[in-house]
Amino acid sequence: MHRHPTDPVVQELIRRARSAQLDRRQLLRGASLGAALLGAGSLAACAGPSGPGDGSGGTLRWANWTYYLDYDEDAGDWPSLNQFMEQSDIRVEYFEDIDDNKTFVAKIKDQLKLEQDTGYDVFVPSDTTIVRLLEQNQLMEFERSRMPNVDAQMIDMVQNASFDPDRTWTIPYQAGMTGLVYNTQRYPKGVREVSDLWAPELAGKVNLLTEQDDTLALIMLEQGVDIEGDWGDDEFEAALDVVRQQIGSGQVATVKGNSYTQDLQQETVWAGMAWSGDIAILNEEAGEEIWRFVVPDSGASVFVDSFAMPLATQAFDQVHELIDYYYEPEVAAQVAAYVQYVTPVAGAREAMAASDTPELAENPLIFPDEEMSQRIFDMRALSAQEDNRYSQAYQKVLGN
Repeated sequence: MHRHPTDPVVQELIRRARSAQLDRRQLLRGASLGAALLGAGSLAACAGPSGPGDGSGGTLRWANWTYYLDYDEDAGDWPSLNQFMEQSDIRVEYFEDIDDNKTFVAKIKDQLKLEQDTGYDVFVPSDTTIVRLLEQNQLMEFERSRMPNVDAQMIDMVQNASFDPDRTWTIPYQAGMTGLVYNTQRYPKGVREVSDLWAPELAGKVNLLTEQDDTLALIMLEQGVDIEGDWGDDEFEAALDVVRQQIGSGQVATVKGNSYTQDLQQETVWAGMAWSGDIAILNEEAGEEIWRFVVPDSGASVFVDSFAMPLATQAFDQVHELIDYYYEPEVAAQVAAYVQYVTPVAGAREAMAASDTPELAENPLIFPDEEMSQRIFDMRALSAQEDNRYSQAYQKVLGN
């Protein structure tokens, strides 16, 4: 990431004025920016009307996770998105509104159910959440013929989802791994397995993730469960019991979505669970490797976050053009160099090798090698009934 302001307060206020974007980078600034954040909170959180392009090609609204698109701190905008708007004259309002899947969907569930405008034309939840929307017939089908780059470039790893075998309702945007992280300065001993998080010296310094599938998958893998296979209630309860015990004992300090990075930066958390690309970003911001991402010896779980359209999308044509643009290898490489997640675009590695960051073409967190691929597992899709029961049980353990 390219975020090394010389004066954090001044640079933050400049960035707020430019993009009016409330995200976790601003939140961790603390009380010194409280008034500024409250004042700016009423503004539209988008790349909006000051962006390039004349809007003659239409407008679309895109909701995404924070840290999930290449960002230029100095300019206060998203370079690849600017390029798209300039060449298409489509105006894109870009929102970093997804902190975790369930809270995001909860905000728009009524509109989705009634087929009303959600405020977004396209969003990028995880496949494990999209499957529920698809079951309820709340998504618009894509016309793959409009996206030739998608057909030509989508990597095998993400092509066939069990709930959407032909990727008709979902187009993968990024993939990644849920693994472990530790602060190399505060806890140089490090961690290799989930059970290492329960060390006495880490008491009250551990985080878990609000995403149930991600947290429990790591625990289940260490317990010897084939998370891609026919596991059920017994395996779920055994993993959940670990979470219950460690929260109850005070070993776990926080259970959060994307905002867990704040706790890492503030050093209230020294070790825990993490999403792969976030850690690369935090280290680049810090200018040194303070945090280390670990693929556990017993394995990590893979996730895929995909473009999806609500039924009430107002920008059907424009969404297709946007997605196809992000499947151009050079554009995908540009995004991957920033977010450092697994890109779904086959030609991105060759484009990366020819870019000004060729070393990233050999980064297994972006382009998994054979050794790492053998330690990455895809949690089987839950039935709607399982998802409901398991979610309630998990939320109860979290105190919700």
